[in-house]
Amino acid sequence: MASEKNTLMDWIKSKTRRAEKDNGRLSAREMAKIARENRRITREFERQRNRKNVPESEYVTQMNDPRNVVEFDILHTYFFTDIGTVKAVDGVSFEIPEGKTVGVVGESGCGKSVTSLSLMQLLPRPQGQIVKGSIRLNTGHKIYDIAKTPSKVMETIRGSAVAMIFQEPMTSLNPVFRVGDQIEEVIRHHLVGLSDEQIKKMTIEMIDRVGIANSEGVYSMFPHELSGGMRQRIMIAMALVCSPMLIIADEPTTDLEVTIQAQILDLLRNLKDKINTSIMLIPHDLGVIADMADYVVVMYAGRIVEKGTVSEVFHNPLHPYTVGLMASKPVINRSVDRLYSIPGNVPNPIKMPNYCYFKDRCERRMAVCNGEYPREVYVTDTHMVTCYHYINAQKDK
Repeated sequence: MASEKNTLMDWIKSKTRRAEKDNGRLSAREMAKIARENRRITREFERQRNRKNVPESEYVTQMNDPRNVVEFDILHTYFFTDIGTVKAVDGVSFEIPEGKTVGVVGESGCGKSVTSLSLMQLLPRPQGQIVKGSIRLNTGHKIYDIAKTPSKVMETIRGSAVAMIFQEPMTSLNPVFRVGDQIEEVIRHHLVGLSDEQIKKMTIEMIDRVGIANSEGVYSMFPHELSGGMRQRIMIAMALVCSPMLIIADEPTTDLEVTIQAQILDLLRNLKDKINTSIMLIPHDLGVIADMADYVVVMYAGRIVEKGTVSEVFHNPLHPYTVGLMASKPVINRSVDRLYSIPGNVPNPIKMPNYCYFKDRCERRMAVCNGEYPREVYVTDTHMVTCYHYINAQKDK
């Protein structure tokens, strides 16, 4: 009886393994093997990251163009999971010039936020790792390659030279501390030597600067006592209090009503000009990009498919994905039964194809699109696209 039971169980396991293989699923043994290998890889990355007494020559570098605040250079950021490696950012290169706003757009999961978290060294580790490439940051005093900068040094950069405004202020602010204390913590960490009176005065002035009335009263309040718009202003105050070279605004107007959204964007624009900072803007609304940004970077499945000035990308979108994004946004004074939706789905991030990632969703695909991933083509000095339509056009010239 036991023998028959064991035979039956073996048959079931065999059929299950075969079905999993047929459906592209991994067996428990295969997942365990992948997990062991990925743990080995991430342990090595963590060992390098957590080294002490790292010589400055390993992470201090030079900018390709001194007019830039940040230069992303062939950045690869991967997530090592138990079912495979997700190439969340796969060879991204773009620049953020001094005093300019660069908008990064694309569908959810395209790699926008992971790119910004790579710059801040806030990736969920050990799974998330910068595998190769460079992120050069000009702090005004030194130029750091963030991909190689030790965690201890990064603590002095994060919040002073580069700051981030997160999507949801209620989850970003600590609910058990007063908002004034949370702004003061940033000042104490980066501006050493100030007295308590100077720090408090600076904090209240910053609360007033972001457009909050009764700044002294709000200084003593807890986050839950403030409205959504006021909480977002507090987040902006925390980000700007040390006058950083770069602000990363990751969907700063999410869940805010339209009038408050406009006020927050106007506030960001005005403060940017006052302290001459740069902004990396990651919005959920293309209209925000058109209104705020100087340059646009369009990402799809971890890669840049198009970039250029706002005028170039909005008035002459080249990549079929960019065209689809533009067609999917509502337009004032235009009545439609249903907004356009790009057909198909994003490829499996663990098994990305060798050809153009957008090919299977593209309405303009050609036979040549089955070849290797298209290279970058510059149609002007600033307008770049990765599409065979423009590679072929360039050859015909």
